[in-house]
Amino acid sequence: MPLSWNEIKTRAVVFSREWENAHYEKGETQLFYKDFFDIFGIPLRKVGFFEKSVTKLNNQQGFIDLFWPGTLLVEQKSTGRSLEYARKQVFNDYLPGISTEQFPRYILLSDFQNFELLDLETGEQAFFKLSDLHKNVHRFAFIAGYQTHKIKGQDPVNIKAAELMGKLHDQLRDIGYAGHDLEVYLVRLLFCLFAEDTGIFQRQQFQDYIEDRTFEDGADLGHHLVTFFHLLNTPSEKRLSNQDEQLNAFPYVNGKLFEEMLPPAAFDSAMRQALLACCALDWSRISPAIFGSLFQSIMDEDARRNLGAHYTSEQNILKLINPLFMDDLRAEFNKVKNNKNKLFEFHKKLRTLAFLDPACGCGNFLVIAYRELRLLELEVLRAAHKNGQMVIDIHQMIQLDVDQFYGIEIEEFPAQIAQVALWLVDHQMNLLVSQEFGMYFARIPLQSSAKIVHGNALRMVWRNVIAPERLNYIMGNPPFIGHQYQSAEQKTEMLACYQHINKAGIMDYVTAWYCKAVDYIADTDIRCAFVSTNSITQGEQVAPLWNELRARNKTHIHFAHRTFKWSNEGRGKAAVYCVIIGFGLHEAKTKKLFEYENIKGDAHEIKARNINPYLVDGPDVIVKSRNTPLCLVAPVVRGSSPVDGGNLLLSEEEKQELITAEPQAEEWIKPYSMGNEFINDIPRFCLWLKHCPPDKLRKMPNVMKRVEAVKEMRSKSAKTATQKYANQPTIFMEDRQGDCSYLAIPRVSSERRDYIPIGYLPPDHIAGDKLYTVPNADSYLFGVITSSMHMAWMRAVCGRLESRYSYSNTIVYNNFPWPKTPTEKQTADIETKAQAILDARAQFLDSTLADLYDPLTMPPLLQKAHNALDKAVDRAYHRASDKRGAFNNEADRVSFLFDLYQQYTAPILPEVRL
Repeated sequence: MPLSWNEIKTRAVVFSREWENAHYEKGETQLFYKDFFDIFGIPLRKVGFFEKSVTKLNNQQGFIDLFWPGTLLVEQKSTGRSLEYARKQVFNDYLPGISTEQFPRYILLSDFQNFELLDLETGEQAFFKLSDLHKNVHRFAFIAGYQTHKIKGQDPVNIKAAELMGKLHDQLRDIGYAGHDLEVYLVRLLFCLFAEDTGIFQRQQFQDYIEDRTFEDGADLGHHLVTFFHLLNTPSEKRLSNQDEQLNAFPYVNGKLFEEMLPPAAFDSAMRQALLACCALDWSRISPAIFGSLFQSIMDEDARRNLGAHYTSEQNILKLINPLFMDDLRAEFNKVKNNKNKLFEFHKKLRTLAFLDPACGCGNFLVIAYRELRLLELEVLRAAHKNGQMVIDIHQMIQLDVDQFYGIEIEEFPAQIAQVALWLVDHQMNLLVSQEFGMYFARIPLQSSAKIVHGNALRMVWRNVIAPERLNYIMGNPPFIGHQYQSAEQKTEMLACYQHINKAGIMDYVTAWYCKAVDYIADTDIRCAFVSTNSITQGEQVAPLWNELRARNKTHIHFAHRTFKWSNEGRGKAAVYCVIIGFGLHEAKTKKLFEYENIKGDAHEIKARNINPYLVDGPDVIVKSRNTPLCLVAPVVRGSSPVDGGNLLLSEEEKQELITAEPQAEEWIKPYSMGNEFINDIPRFCLWLKHCPPDKLRKMPNVMKRVEAVKEMRSKSAKTATQKYANQPTIFMEDRQGDCSYLAIPRVSSERRDYIPIGYLPPDHIAGDKLYTVPNADSYLFGVITSSMHMAWMRAVCGRLESRYSYSNTIVYNNFPWPKTPTEKQTADIETKAQAILDARAQFLDSTLADLYDPLTMPPLLQKAHNALDKAVDRAYHRASDKRGAFNNEADRVSFLFDLYQQYTAPILPEVRL
């Protein structure tokens, strides 16, 4: 157990008096630092060694005066010598030669009378004299065992720890020690490694026991660990009286972590060395939140190749927990912190809060939530003792505990990690409190534990985990699995969760947690928030999900993060595009929307009147799929689909080869575009044979070979509809090509563009099924749908392919609320401004639509034309209320359009005569 700060300060004063006012040479370094470490009650031999050899950049050998791997490097000079030279030695000669896992956090430079301490993690520097050591002794908390770290997600030590544990995992698995036994075994070792670097055990106590009491060949290590685990689960008064003294020095842990009897594992020399390599790492630098997921990934060798990519960043977790509860709690604290009685009640309230993550994995959300609450509790304690009131019993001061946290996890191993991770972060926070108030505080033996239930959350009754009347918050990151990737078992679970609609088959797996949560929180004030795939707030999934939730209980959205990139900066990690939705059955006093101008950047907060299912500030309307437009406008038609196995389609090269071989084929080759070809002006062609006479077709053997391949492909299809078209192999299976010019709208477009590139194509240019078409579209229609008004609507309700816009006729176009009754002047103005856009494009004939609509290369002339069109379209909407026709921003446009949509779709009530 670490010494109290009062005792440490007293020892520092004595040390200063013994070593001050004399001239010392470097040869006395060892005695000086032996006495220095005695201040903290730490034997120097336990942590570091003198004259550490290191290879310098010039390949010569250097010697570090005192080195504590992973923690401290000391460079000592004789009294009066310059410390600047010592600094250059450290940074130029020594640090470049130290491995990542041994790289120190602290650098101490000294000439016996002056000290310079550098914290490489925070950048903090401190300069003081020996006579002021007692005033600065808190800076050496890491020696005393009160060390705290600013945890970094990408700190290499997190990944190194997982790699070392992964190696040990493989060695145990390869000898046949596997499954549940291996998982529990590794979790226990994780606790012990953390314990000896954070003051639960004495420093290096576990490592010393292995080195001192087990054979180098590892033959007896497994049996020693069986005894060791048993002892950690045995109270001191119940241990054998003749127990090995070194073993008996370990504390009683409890917490049921070591309760289960496991079969002994068989170690060899290499496995023993692998465990000792784990011991050599500084586990006080490990983040319990981050390492949980890294640790889980060691069970999968493929996942381990991308270590660093398999955890949820703290920044992303905070995006959920801050608006869900931390922001309100901090605001409440700031109101009561100067009122002793109210502060006392607030502290009691913190203890009553309970949290559930029904898909907790390794407990990342629970761990970060608990840490943030403990940091808030520390602020409470500071406020309560700001007048210098002496702290008598720190144990009674700390109210919050891990038993306020509950989780459900389908896999056993992560569930075990989650429970241990909460204990570990609890101990880290206890060390922080100890450092703050100068009294050591640790909850050993473990008395409380989180309740993490191993089971399937979708098949489980959540009230059996914790009763709803005892719970305050539900949070988490349930799994995202699109309907096309769900297993048969998962589809069955989805159907069981959806009771009021028949479209569960199109829903993402994550939506089932919303259904379960809304059922669970009935008649309560519980607030919920889930990270989810952004697809549930777009396109066809919105109506089924929110119709289901509203059929159960009236659900209100309290806050939301609109689409952003869920990025962990991990190696090889595919991007995931997410939203966060906070909801409950009661209205929130304030509603917050977090908008992302750049989905990979930071959000800005908007106060919303109401947040609807599309996560926009607008009325609670649901845009349903429609087969015809809401307003009296021309319909949008999907392009043609060949369903030909690629045999009717030609690249530029294939076209030329075919014409060279069969010149008469040129008459039947037409330009063909999907969305990508249209936007990027990529030449592509198709055989358009629907009007080709049989006699001419038979005279083109190369074309006939392609037609035969179409017939064969369709006849072998598993789809009956495709098989029927095997007898018509010359034509597209879905032919929607008209005989007039048309407006082409790409189905998929980059989210970087302000406008989807829309344009006209001639009748002999065949539109593929990745284009929508509007035959005979006039310039008024073109002007409105290429305006910012339509683009704002599209961005609000369309689906997404990854982060790209996925335009649809049934959701976007057919539901778009057009201007009610534009005047002839307004209509003509829009037509004129729309033509100006086409004229501006015509000035750049060598540029593709991709070039013209890239936000970095868009010509000013074209941008000016679009701005003029936007104002013209705005005036057609706003003519009654705003002669300028200007909207403040896109959010203003979307809110207006949802109000208008609500008006257009409201039921017409019969006239009532009085």
